[in-house]
Amino acid sequence: MTRVVAQGTFDLLHPGHVHYLENAATYGDELHAIVARRPNVTHKPAPILCAEQRRDMVAALGAVDEAHLGHPEDVFVPIERLGPDVIVLGFDQHHDEGDIAEALAERGIDCRVERASARDPRYEDELLSSGDIVDRIVERRGPDRDGDCGDRG
Repeated sequence: MTRVVAQGTFDLLHPGHVHYLENAATYGDELHAIVARRPNVTHKPAPILCAEQRRDMVAALGAVDEAHLGHPEDVFVPIERLGPDVIVLGFDQHHDEGDIAEALAERGIDCRVERASARDPRYEDELLSSGDIVDRIVERRGPDRDGDCGDRG
């Protein structure tokens, strides 16, 4: 049985996440998704949703066999525990495949590293990024454009 690991923040679950996980599942027989803890998300703004909620949402997807919370200090701890055959990175994740493969080898983890395919928008107004979703919410429901923060009093 080929065990696959996909990892990410998975904040504000969207079609890009679903595509990533469905694509990752094609690399093996069993897909485990690791949901990053807030302290480990340093390359973009902190997640909006708590880690447990993000894990539960990911676990509800049909492509995912099991969803796990990441380790709060060492992102490789759950990978060591799961012992995957393949790690699939998201098409736009900031990780370098070579750097990940080197770090895995240093820890004695024998698995290959792949990159998931991209998903193009299917609809004119479809958003495939949590950041884009947050931006749209702020644009449409955030502070008034004149900067009064909606204070009508």
